Amino acid sequence: MSYIVDFKNVSTVGLETSPVVEALAGLRANEARYFMNKYKHEFTVVPASESKETLEYVNRLLKEERDIEFSAKPLETSRFQVENIKFVYVFYEDGLAINVMYTIDDKKKRAVGFKLSDGMEIPKELEGKFKFARQKSKLAGTIRGSFFVIKGEY
Repeated sequence: MSYIVDFKNVSTVGLETSPVVEALAGLRANEARYFMNKYKHEFTVVPASESKETLEYVNRLLKEERDIEFSAKPLETSRFQVENIKFVYVFYEDGLAINVMYTIDDKKKRAVGFKLSDGMEIPKELEGKFKFARQKSKLAGTIRGSFFVIKGEY
């Protein structure tokens, strides 16, 4: 069942098993606020158990582009298009959020972003491979993020 993320009243619905549940809920709400403010788009998530195709897409992209396979359990996903950009999100139990930004008509603007919830360690799959910048968020505390540019076609 899908769930529209409320960024005014942050909820932990769907994320309860995460050891950093409050920070992950704040990170998810931060993304929802961004899409509402920038695109007037309601950020909707679905349980990972109902998103097999979305998870397969992200897993294939990560494996083929950077040989990354996460061991953390995916909790929720989101997949939508605004303007000429397709977005895919996966929120993991350990506090990691992955987003894929894939422009339809501009191959130079395609990337995978990693965001780490406040209080989580860098996943072993990313250690030493990426440098993480810090960003402050009223909803999520300190978010650490990094990204890579997608080279292939997905």
